[in-house]
Order: sequence, then structure tokens, then C-alpha cells
Amino acid sequence: MDRDALSRLVREINDDGRGASYQLMADRAAAAGHPLSKPYFQKLATNAVTQAPNPDRLRGIAAGLERPLSIVQRAAAIQYLDYQATELAGYDEDIRVIVAHLAGMEKAERRRWQAMIEADERAKRSDD
Repeated sequence: MDRDALSRLVREINDDGRGASYQLMADRAAAAGHPLSKPYFQKLATNAVTQAPNPDRLRGIAAGLERPLSIVQRAAAIQYLDYQATELAGYDEDIRVIVAHLAGMEKAERRRWQAMIEADERAKRSDD
């Protein structure tokens, strides 16, 4: 299967230098109240899960990967539903990931990030 966005996400978390094992992913999911097994994460990584995860499993995957639910949902939609994202068209993947992270934050935390970005812009203008 050419579509493997969710599987690739699991592999990247497993190989990203932190060495998040499949067992650690399963432990995180269980701690978040959405238990998934180590073999399930292994099957996800190898694209051996043939059915789209249900909403509860998506929450467990997000907890296991320590990624926002919206990113996991999008990856699952691409992999299992041939979803083609049209939002934020024209922006690269880095921008889409940043926006997805911000979208998953509480309003107060988003305001804090907005203030930091605006302060950085003001500092750049004053340096010019």
C-alpha cells in the first residue's frame, strides 16, 4: 500500500532518536485511558493494520505517540480513507505541523504562543 501516513508516523516516533519503543507507546496509551497493545503499535508501524482505527484507538495512538490527536486523525484519514488535505494549501509540512500543534492547545496557551511570535516580530523590526 502506497498510503502509509499513520504507519510512517509510528515508525518516525520509534526511530526519532528518543527511541520510543512500541512498549512505551502502549504504556502511554494505557496511562491515557485508551489501552493499545505493543503488537498493535508494531503492526501499525509495518502497515499491517488493515482497518482504520476507531476514534478510541486514535486517541490511544495519539497518546502513545505523544502527538496531537488532529495529526493522528489526519494521518489515519490519509492512510485508510485516501484523504487529500486541502487546508493550508501552499504551505510546507513544517507549517502544517506547527498549526496542528497550535490547534490542539488550550486557548490560553495559544495566546501565549501568539504573544511570543508577535514579540519576536517586533524585535526583528526594531533590529532593522
